[in-house]
Amino acid sequence: MATTEAEIEALALNAMRAWVAGSPKEMKKLTTRDFMMLVGSTPPQLLDRPSFLAAMERGFACNRFAFREVIARRHRDAGWFVAGAELDLMLGNRPWTGAFLVSALFRTSMWSSTMLLADLSLARLDPDDSVAIAVSKLQLWKSR
Repeated sequence: MATTEAEIEALALNAMRAWVAGSPKEMKKLTTRDFMMLVGSTPPQLLDRPSFLAAMERGFACNRFAFREVIARRHRDAGWFVAGAELDLMLGNRPWTGAFLVSALFRTSMWSSTMLLADLSLARLDPDDSVAIAVSKLQLWKSR
């Protein structure tokens, strides 16, 4: 069965809700064995599945999220999700909040027809809106 864009968005919502619930057990069910998370820090950092699941128990928490601009696309047996988001994260005792870009890749599982989260990336968004305005002017589909 083909996965629709709405279903891809629902998969992303389920993964984020599992993180907000602080449920490594649920997150494990939603991720592939080779899951990787890229955290947009300087320098960028990677967390594999065991590291991310353990980090959820050690204080890498998502207390709240709200997706804004959402793009979901299907590519063969994969789904791609990207959204601007407001995130309220904790890194131990350190809050990490604000506007983020969330990117997720979902892949059909080898063992079933369900799609699982294979890659998740988080990066802070640049608050300077002049870049967005300049890029927007390059979009050929917009009338000027």
